[in-house]
Amino acid sequence: MIAIVDYGMGNLRSVEKAFLKIGAKAHVTGEPSDLNNAEALVLPGVGAFADCMRNLREKDLLEVVISSIEKGKPYLGICLGLQILFEESEEFGLNKGLGIISGKVRRFSFKNKELKIPHMGWNSIKIIKRAPIFTDIPEESYFYFVHSYYVEPSDTSVISTLTEYGHPFVSSIWKDNIIATQFHPEKSQALGLKVLKGFVEFVKKA
Repeated sequence: MIAIVDYGMGNLRSVEKAFLKIGAKAHVTGEPSDLNNAEALVLPGVGAFADCMRNLREKDLLEVVISSIEKGKPYLGICLGLQILFEESEEFGLNKGLGIISGKVRRFSFKNKELKIPHMGWNSIKIIKRAPIFTDIPEESYFYFVHSYYVEPSDTSVISTLTEYGHPFVSSIWKDNIIATQFHPEKSQALGLKVLKGFVEFVKKA
């Protein structure tokens, strides 16, 4: 079973429905024991970085998420679920993340006033390193984004895809059992479902 981490934020049900649509067993849960027993974790998120970290801590989910990842359990982070993997975010001051991936989360800042923040809507990806979720995804495919912050890894080898918005930013990463996207597969129609299928296959092989 794939556990979708319920920490009181994010569009959890839409992610669950997307997995169910492709025939995968996925369940929204905030129980540490469920996360321990799950085959894989999915952590979606929309909202503030600091709120996410606080909620995980208050619901006693922080340690189980970290230990699951460290043990090699497949992890899919979506949007905020990508960002919290990093050491810190500059959102509303400096806030510490999980520190599993070295690097920072930075806010978009543009001199070109035509570029709006948040970056919202469809945009394409350039595949740098083909993560398992992109096995059947063509180059320059479009996915749905909603975010004001982007990740900046210290180690560029974790970068799976880049996307252009004012400048190239990291739109997904892949390191060992960790896969995470800045875009929302559950909002990205047929290609988004293919991404989730790719993760399910990755879990099966783990």
